[in-house]
Amino acid sequence: MQEYATLRAFVAVAHTGSVSRAAEQLHLTQPAVSLKLKQLQQHLGLTLFTRRPQGLTLTADGYALLPAAENALASALAFEQSASALHSTLRGKLRIGTIVDPEFIRLGDFLSRLMARAPQLETELHHGMSGNVLGSVEQGELDVGFFLAPPGEGTGNSALAWRELTHFHYHVVAPPGWEAKLADTRWEALAQLPWIVTPTVSAHSRLLKRALADSGATPNRVAQVDQEACMLDLVRAGVGLSLARDALAMAERQESGLAVADNVRLPCALSLIWRCDRATEPTIKAALDTLDTVWPHRLRSL
Repeated sequence: MQEYATLRAFVAVAHTGSVSRAAEQLHLTQPAVSLKLKQLQQHLGLTLFTRRPQGLTLTADGYALLPAAENALASALAFEQSASALHSTLRGKLRIGTIVDPEFIRLGDFLSRLMARAPQLETELHHGMSGNVLGSVEQGELDVGFFLAPPGEGTGNSALAWRELTHFHYHVVAPPGWEAKLADTRWEALAQLPWIVTPTVSAHSRLLKRALADSGATPNRVAQVDQEACMLDLVRAGVGLSLARDALAMAERQESGLAVADNVRLPCALSLIWRCDRATEPTIKAALDTLDTVWPHRLRSL
């Protein structure tokens, strides 16, 4: 911008008191700096410098205009920096598959940090069960998603990469007063009790099927739900047993008196998943980099 080049010459001469030093500072020739000063003074109709033996000094008008010139240059620099930043600002949309409750997956913290890292990035959330999220990520309908599976097993899909974020356990929970019914904790005995089950795409269903596999038993199904809150409500109401994450199971035992089967724990891991062939995409990379600040001690990746 030519106008700012002229202001830079004015400010440089004002600070150095010399056309030659200003020219050196600006990487210009002395005649070029002298010409810019002459053009500025002619344009303003003011004399900005007086010549003295020690060099050029500002006139009263020059002193009056110097702060405004410095402010204009600072604003121009800020403008250029903002324009430059736009070239490297991440834009686009990140479609995220969410599961269970936002607090457990640290969704608020994750999105807050992601927005701070990439303020121009739009996020789109789709809530579902682990199996649904996996299918949508595989098909490209979602970019990343949260997923539940036994520790170390990942997704079982070679096209998908995964990063374990935390380990926890599922417990068998039953209505208040059912402690005696939970005395026999063999899976073949537990399977005979009434169960509130979940769809096959859920982590609950996969974990329960895995636990019952050795005994060959199948659960006595009395209801099926697809939401954790509904499942817990039915357990409280005395409908039957189900699985609950350790934090939920302990809280419900304390607050609602739910019975929890002793020494029955199903290990599980919360992971983030994405397609292997999309790992270098800027939006997905931003999500993975953000994970390192939300879950700094991640467990396992593939």
